[in-house]
This record gives sequence, structure tokens and C-alpha cells, in this order.
Amino acid sequence: MNLPNRLTLARVLLIPVCLGLMYAATPACDIAALIVFLLASFTDFLDGHIARSRNLTTDLGKFLDPVADKLLVLSVLTLLTAQGKMASWVVILVLARELSVDGLRLAAALRGRVIAAGKLGKWKTVSQMAAISLALLNNWPFGAFPMRDLMTYVMAALTLWSGVDYFLKNRAVFSDRQA
Repeated sequence: MNLPNRLTLARVLLIPVCLGLMYAATPACDIAALIVFLLASFTDFLDGHIARSRNLTTDLGKFLDPVADKLLVLSVLTLLTAQGKMASWVVILVLARELSVDGLRLAAALRGRVIAAGKLGKWKTVSQMAAISLALLNNWPFGAFPMRDLMTYVMAALTLWSGVDYFLKNRAVFSDRQA
């Protein structure tokens, strides 16, 4: 197993650590959970960078990387919802977007096409990291200013927008004619 795939696997292994710290629900554990979440999120950037720069992309990595990303984000969002720090509709929106885009990618793959991640998808990911980070820190350091809520709405808008964008740019996948 090459280094990028090990980093992806490390991201998956960090998920229960992050969730365990979140479940403890103390200020110190919230900060530790944030650190673990950010470390896991950084491995997403790092594994892709290493794989591309060293020509180490593999079919296993192409499969595992997006699965690891979804597991991390959806697991943390789900527990944040259970803790009352995130609205349940946000998890539903993120889940619906991810499953829909995965379905689109599968349909494209069946036609021999690959749909690469777009800029909006990358912005969506950054907004997810920011919203989750603010939720983990209970909106610190913003006090009464609802930055966590604002970032949650930005994340929701980018999640929806990027999902729609994928479908609009790749609508030929669903035509009766072969693209």
C-alpha cells in the first residue's frame, strides 16, 4: 500500500478517535476533537497532493479517498446534530448531495467517462471544514455573533450549488445518446 493510500486509511482510523472525543463533550475534548478533525481533513489534501506529484494514483485510492471524506464529514455532522450543535436538515442535505453526485459519477463511469472534482466541490469541502470547526468549538471565539450559523448556511448553499453544478455540467450522462 503506497503512502497516499496509507494517509487515506489514517483518515478513516481517525474518525472514531474524533467521535470519541466529541462524545466526551468537555471543552478540552472539543478542542482535541477539532485538532483530530483538522488533522484528518489535512490528510485529504496531503494524500491527493502526494499521489499526483509522485504519480502514485491507484484505483484503490480513487475509490477510498472520497469514501473516507464522506465518512469523516457525515460522521462528525451526525454527532454534531445529536449534540444539538448542527441542524438535522444540514446532514440530510449533505448526504443527499453526496449520494446524488456519487450516482452521477457512477452513471458517467458506466459510459466510460470520469467526472473530476470541480472548484465548487472544493469550496464546498472548505466550507464544511469551517462550519464543523465552528460547531466543534461552540462558535468560539465569536461569542454572541452567530458565525457558526452563518457558516452553516454558507456550507448548505455551496453544498446545494456544487451538486446542481455537477448535474448541469454533466447532463449529457443522462441522455439517450452516448456522449
